[in-house]
Amino acid sequence: MKIGSETHKELFCRSFRESHQPLKPEELMWPQLEGSELQRLQQIPFWEEALNTELEAGVKIAAYLPMISDPLVRDAIALMGEEEASHGRLFQYMIQHYSIETEGRTPAKAFKNIEQTFIKFGYNECLDAFLGFGLFKIARQSAFLPDPLFNIFDRLLQDEARHIVFFVNWVAYLQASRGRGASWLRGVNSVWNYGKAVQGLLGLVNNSIERSGNDFSATEASVFLDGFNPEMLISTCLQENARRMSSFDDGLLLPEFLPTLAQFALSTLKLIPKRHPQNSGNLLKKEGEFN
Repeated sequence: MKIGSETHKELFCRSFRESHQPLKPEELMWPQLEGSELQRLQQIPFWEEALNTELEAGVKIAAYLPMISDPLVRDAIALMGEEEASHGRLFQYMIQHYSIETEGRTPAKAFKNIEQTFIKFGYNECLDAFLGFGLFKIARQSAFLPDPLFNIFDRLLQDEARHIVFFVNWVAYLQASRGRGASWLRGVNSVWNYGKAVQGLLGLVNNSIERSGNDFSATEASVFLDGFNPEMLISTCLQENARRMSSFDDGLLLPEFLPTLAQFALSTLKLIPKRHPQNSGNLLKKEGEFN
């Protein structure tokens, strides 16, 4: 199938619409939390940022819709906006339901270049989803939160998987329609936009942790981070990304840049000699002999 063709457009738009499942936060099975379980949930420093991200996504998509002339593409992106709005309502419901403290922030409404803003949002979502797949699996295996909460978050992650598959097909279709569909041009565009996405993510993480203070990082995070290392994270992200991507139509483009980069990083890490605890002990013993 030719990227940028009508057949390609119909496939990624139809697949996205047909896989939609309505999400009503008030009808979900929210578990009753008390004591340490509730405290752990409340101390996670990213809930406000997650809420703001979803709310701003809805605003960005709504602003971009009038610029889309193709009715099939416009309807699909409008559905994405509806889903982002429902995700925002989910976080709002959870924050209220579990009395999570947030400062609140009004989403930005003015954008200099709305199409580029939407494209930037799409690449940010691709990065967030790839990392989120792995972190979600690690957190679930550690029983960091009660399993019913993970069932709810899994719904969100599946929507994010659908969003990023739609996005990479849409942006490839857009580039092809403008005469920039060559694979090397798409690659250069991906490198540039993912670089910006990484910079933005690092800034958001630092800001969230600074606002939360040291409580989370010094106490509850130890449950999640026990045995955590970069190799474990990258490997889990790759495995979970492959699992979630396997459910999509074979004719669709799938995100390739981040998995390829992650696979290269994982191969590099495996070449680095591992430090063994017993070696440190022997070194201390030898140093003690000279005292």
